[in-house]
Amino acid sequence: MRTRGAVLLANIITGLALGYTVANIGFGDYAELNRMFTFQDLRMLLAFAGAVVIIVCVFALLRVRRTPGRIHAGVIPGAALFGTGWAISGGCPAIPIVQVASGYLPAVVTIAGVVVGMRLCRWANARYFQLDRGSCGL
Repeated sequence: MRTRGAVLLANIITGLALGYTVANIGFGDYAELNRMFTFQDLRMLLAFAGAVVIIVCVFALLRVRRTPGRIHAGVIPGAALFGTGWAISGGCPAIPIVQVASGYLPAVVTIAGVVVGMRLCRWANARYFQLDRGSCGL
């Protein structure tokens, strides 16, 4: 049986390793991400695609199945907003943390935008949409 401390330590070590890897392959560099999104440099895109292939294989080996049913109503607009925000700011929610840790302080604005966006999403969902929160964490 695992103790809380062991799980916390494993999560910290894994997070540090992931942050180090992400920073070293260039995902923390706005210019690199811009070149990926504008298809000027396919190296980052291929690294991202390789990660997707690996996780698909792991899910297949572990026999992880998607629950049958309809796509959640917020998936398509949420994915579009997420991708647009990533392209504009140069980072998904985790990348600005790597950028700040690397000394790129303007990423604090991106982190603030993520926090404000999450709060606006919760407010808009409660007031207008009433989408099932399911596993989305709204």
